[in-house]
Order: sequence, then C-alpha cells, then structure tokens
Amino acid sequence: MVSFAIRKNRQHAVMSEEFERELTREVLRTELLRVRALIATGCVIVVFFTAIELIDPRVSERVWHGTSGRAQLYALMTGFILFEAWVHAQIRRNLRLGRDVPIVRRYISALIETSVPTVILILQIRSMGASQALSYVTPLVYFIFIILSTLRLDFRLSTFTGFVAAAELFVVAMYFDATNAAGDPETYFHAVRSTIILVCGVLAGSVGAQLRRQFAASITAATARDRVTNLFGQHVSPQVVERLMAEGTSAAGDIRRVAVMFVDFRGFTAGAQSRTPQEVVDRLDGAFAVLVDILDRHGGIVNKFLGDGFLALFGAPLEASDAAHRSVAAGREMLSAMERINAQTSWPLRIGIGIHFGEVVAGNIGSPRRKEYTVIGDTVNFASRLEALNKEFGSQLLISATVREALGDDGGDAVALGEVTVRGYEQPVAVFQLG
Repeated sequence: MVSFAIRKNRQHAVMSEEFERELTREVLRTELLRVRALIATGCVIVVFFTAIELIDPRVSERVWHGTSGRAQLYALMTGFILFEAWVHAQIRRNLRLGRDVPIVRRYISALIETSVPTVILILQIRSMGASQALSYVTPLVYFIFIILSTLRLDFRLSTFTGFVAAAELFVVAMYFDATNAAGDPETYFHAVRSTIILVCGVLAGSVGAQLRRQFAASITAATARDRVTNLFGQHVSPQVVERLMAEGTSAAGDIRRVAVMFVDFRGFTAGAQSRTPQEVVDRLDGAFAVLVDILDRHGGIVNKFLGDGFLALFGAPLEASDAAHRSVAAGREMLSAMERINAQTSWPLRIGIGIHFGEVVAGNIGSPRRKEYTVIGDTVNFASRLEALNKEFGSQLLISATVREALGDDGGDAVALGEVTVRGYEQPVAVFQLG
C-alpha cells in the first residue's frame, strides 16, 4: 500500500510538472501576442503623428507649440518600441528554454508600459495646457494597455495595470489641473474618471483569469489524453480513450482476468520479398486498419504491434466481464474480413489467431522516462504459443480450454484438437479450433 501511494504521488507530481510547463508556455505565447500588439500600437502612433506632420503641420503646431515636444514624443515612442522589442526577445528566449518570466520583471514591465501615456500627457500639458491635454485623446490610451493586459492571463497584473493608470492620471490631473475655468475644484471629475479606469483594470483581470482557467482546463484534458495515448499507443480508439480518461488507469500493476489475443500474418515475409517496400507498407497498413477497427468495435485494444502481427487485449485496461466472448467474436469477424479483402487483392494474406483467457499482471512498465501499459504473465506466453500452433494444424483460430469454458453454449462449434504438446510446457494442454 505504501509503495502504491508513493507511485501515485510520483505520477501526480509528473502530471503536475507537465501541466505547469504547458501552462507556462501558453501564458508566454499570449504574452508574445500582447507585446506584438504594443509594438504595433507604438508604430501606429509614430506613423499617425508623422502623417499629421506631413499632411497638415498646423494641426501638429496647435498641439505641440514648437518642435521640442514633438522631438521628445518621437524619442519616447522610439524608446518604448525598443523596450518592447527587448521584452519580446526575452519572452521568446524563455519560451525556448521552457522557463517562466520572473513575476517581479512582469510588474516592472507593466509599470514602465503604463507610464508611457502619462509621460505623453505631461508633454502635452506643457505644450497645450492642462485643460486641453486632459480632455484630449491621451487619457484614452490607458485603455489600450489595460485591454492588452488581459493577455497576461493574470488578475493581479491586470489590476495593477489599471491601478497604475488610474493613480498616475489622477495625480497628474490634480497636480496640473486642480480647478476648472471658474476656479472650482475638479477633484470629483478626475476621481470618477480614474475610478472607471481602475474598474476596467479589474474587469480585464477577471477576463484574463477566466481565460487562464479555460487554458488550464484544456491543458489538463490534453495532458490526460496525451498520457493515455503514450501509455496505450495512438491505435487506441477515441471511445476507449474517453472511457480511460473518465475511469482512470492504475499506475501500479494489478491482477486482472483478461482475454489475450495474438494475431500474425502467415507467409507475409515471403510475399514481401517480391514487392517494393512501399507496397509492403501499404498492404500491411490496409490490413491492420481493418483488423484494428474490428477490435475497436468489440472493445479490445492493440497493446503492441509485433512486426507483421500484434498483441490485443480484452478486459484491460478497461474491465469486461465478457472478455472471452468479445475476443472470439472479434477473431471470427477478422477471419471473415480477411476473406473479403483477399478476394479483392492480388496479394492475399492469411492470418493466424491464438486466444487465451486468464490472469495477468497489468500495469505501466518501463523506465522512469518512458513507460507503457502492458500485461505480463503465463496467460500472455500461452496465447503466443497457441497462435504459433496454427502453423502445425493448418488452422487460423485456436482457443484454449479456459476460453472454450467461458464461451459456454456460444462455443458449440469449437473443434477439440485433443491434448497438444506446447513448447515450454511440460504437460500437454487442451486446444480447440474455431472456424
């Protein structure tokens, strides 16, 4: 029990590490989008003011009242774009290395970025006056940074961005424009506007947090699905994957009663010698596709492909009380399917099937870095020996006595081949043939 608990804890730790790595990568990808949008915004602002300068210099003159403010604006926007380009390079580097950006650096970056509209606003106040500048478009630029902060997928960072924008705008407004034209205080007006900006930061953070939760849920599902695929192979049907994800799989080995099926193509090597490698692959893939589809329909899975054959399981990893019935039904359908295929091809293939039913140890076997789900035990070995006996009897589907017993009345057409000597077993065993 202690060993099982340790294995489960290690499994959860590995899953947690995989989840955190993938979530970090997803957050960094959205950060890249945010930074690119900021760089594009900075470029648009530069292009916009340059176009005004070229088209109607008088408008620019009314805003800046000279060249000093314009020069400072260009210098500020150039520095901002270069800063964001540096941030972009750092994020890409961390993404490549699989590392997250330190949280302190994120807050510093948010502070620097959100302060850019504040500096522009101060430059405009000095050029065109406080009342005009504060009622101009610059305070609206804060919303660009707040909206894009959603892509940080961090509630606190978005709220911090909204707070910085609200606080800086309020301080600048109160310092430069504490009263209106009539001499009355404008504190209420500036406080309400800053409050709205702060609320927008909170809302952006809420949206970002929700997106993060959705990303996390998607990553959790994808990680679980990848784990199932890695353990059981890409040939596991979608239906089986869904059930495995819903029911879970044990990391420790456990004893199960399963039907083990070995399938092998007879004379395949000889036929392959006179054909091109591509023809061999196409023929084998086509046959496997049909046989695996039959397994899926009967609730079996391919545990391993073995060259020109495979090992299939019924009753593991998902339990099935009628595993023997399912395996035999799948075997019969496989024979019928191969007859239909052979009638339509110039390269007919004959298969041999051996089925045994009994206890196995089923679990995740392998090194710490690479594991796969498999079954171990005498049941597996005997099923393999049983399939090999098809060569001796010229048959295609052989079952053991335990399978015949489990079939009951459904196995009435089974032909007893008597007590047969099986390689590796001291005592002869009963073998039955099915058509």
